[in-house]
Amino acid sequence: MDVIVRDWRPSHFAADQRYTLHGKANDIVAWATFCAVIGVLPTRAAADETFSVKSALEDTKLYFTAPLRWDEEDWIAFGGALVAIGAAHQFDAKVRDHFATGSRAILNGGEDKNSLRDAAPTVALLAGTGLYAAFIRDSDGYRETWALLEAGVLSGTSAEVLGLAGGRERPDATTSPNQWRQGGDSFPSLHVSAAFAMGTVFAESGNDEYRWIRRIIGYGVAGATSYVRVDENVHWLSDTVAGAALGIATARFVLNRQNAETRASVQFEPTKNGWRVSYSMHTH
Repeated sequence: MDVIVRDWRPSHFAADQRYTLHGKANDIVAWATFCAVIGVLPTRAAADETFSVKSALEDTKLYFTAPLRWDEEDWIAFGGALVAIGAAHQFDAKVRDHFATGSRAILNGGEDKNSLRDAAPTVALLAGTGLYAAFIRDSDGYRETWALLEAGVLSGTSAEVLGLAGGRERPDATTSPNQWRQGGDSFPSLHVSAAFAMGTVFAESGNDEYRWIRRIIGYGVAGATSYVRVDENVHWLSDTVAGAALGIATARFVLNRQNAETRASVQFEPTKNGWRVSYSMHTH
């Protein structure tokens, strides 16, 4: 009678499960913290039509159905993003080997110890903009804060859904960049998606007089977030490239929506015999 002995190590299995759940818990806490920063928006600003629930729902519907209205330029940009992601994927293993040295090379089941810390600069960008707008009571600052929040929520939600659908294992859970549909959530990077979405909105909003400063801060936060996620071996290179593409696309959508809402305006000017009403509208 032959006896087959299987190498079954429940303690190791339990450890892997603990690491996976711990990493997921960190992501959820980081995401909840990020969304909670909506509290920096003053009540008086939230009462504005720009910040209404109806407006948010309309933007959400238009965002997720946007591909149905894409023009040739949009599809070319989408194709370019796919090419960039595919090219990055070819270097996933080599980039991992470069950064995954010493203790970082240990496979820990996808544990992400620094999730909250890595999200902090992006959250600070949102909180800082909102608090400054509240301090000077600036309506444009309120709108910018809302645009930052909307871009972060839309891109983060998309990244989370795509991550769960793809199921890609993180580089600290496997040495193979081709482990898809394995229960992971690596592709694309949620942190990078939100950072590029909010960083781009911050960089391209506001007065042109300070455009260079805004771009250094906005794109600096996004680029630094991408680097640390790869450096800490919690994301593949292609995860960050996909996250950047998703974030930039989301920021473009939010900025276009914001511009559309402010495209038309009515002005009242006092004259000698009364008031003059003027209506202006951008046509491009």
